[in-house]
Amino acid sequence: MANDHDKHPTRRAAIVAGGLGVGAAGLAALHGHGGTQNPGAGSGAGPSPPTPPASSRMPVVFLPHGGGPWPFVELGFDKQEMAALADYLRSVAAVPRQAPRALLVVSAHWEEDVPTVMTAARPPMLYDYYGFPPESYQITWPAPGDPALAARVRQLLGGAGIPSAEDAKRGFDHGTFVPLKLAYPDAEVPTVQLSLRRGLDPEQHLAIGRALAPLRDEGVFIVGSGMTFHNLRAFRDPRARPVSEEFDAWLRASALLPQGPRDGRLVDWELAPQARVCHPREEHLLPLMVIAGAAGADRGTVGYGSVAMGVRLSSYHFG
Repeated sequence: MANDHDKHPTRRAAIVAGGLGVGAAGLAALHGHGGTQNPGAGSGAGPSPPTPPASSRMPVVFLPHGGGPWPFVELGFDKQEMAALADYLRSVAAVPRQAPRALLVVSAHWEEDVPTVMTAARPPMLYDYYGFPPESYQITWPAPGDPALAARVRQLLGGAGIPSAEDAKRGFDHGTFVPLKLAYPDAEVPTVQLSLRRGLDPEQHLAIGRALAPLRDEGVFIVGSGMTFHNLRAFRDPRARPVSEEFDAWLRASALLPQGPRDGRLVDWELAPQARVCHPREEHLLPLMVIAGAAGADRGTVGYGSVAMGVRLSSYHFG
């Protein structure tokens, strides 16, 4: 039975279902608990930390987090394909030149009316899926939270005129705990999740990323967790692969451009070939917009590009 978190659950049947669908029906748009909104809050969170040398600036990364509780539960995916994705996710911890003091994760599986941050010192787990084997609900990743970072996020958003909110009860959803359990298995780095903003406007999410860019000079590794293809009716349908390849080629060409044209193309992502087939609902693409905003003038590189779950998936690194 679904719990209160399962307003829009990820069903195992949906993940493994065949049939190339282009509509939104059957997609998992996962939401968490609502936050307490206070649009101007955070501006009094104290002075900004001193800016370290540019050489210590953290990169920003957009990564694909896979499907449901994979790889900690067997879901019948192609083992070789998924092993390559798991290896990539393990490598993400080595992307920063220095160990981060904290992680800020923008997960595709959390949407609120305004950008909302987790503030718990010890966040619980949020198993935002159902219909999986019992071991799916025994996965743990007990990373500490970071209330001070959450306050700093709100301060930066408020300074950019972006209202925000906080949530002291929400736990790590699978958009966070799946990839980070691979990248940081010891769960020692303080971690805060940030929600998407309902309406899923790409320009708003670019603006959120721009506002948060100073965190890169404060030892915070910003990670966007989503997917470059997310049509649950199409995974493992052989007709989906050429569709995903076409969109992926456009996205790669766009993400590697200089800042101005890159951001312009991301705002108009719906004009890309096969855009709405690959993303009937764009919540899994929007973390890339936040990452691109935080990247600023840094040029992108491809961190991972391969076939998994029968479709082409990619990740992007900046800085």
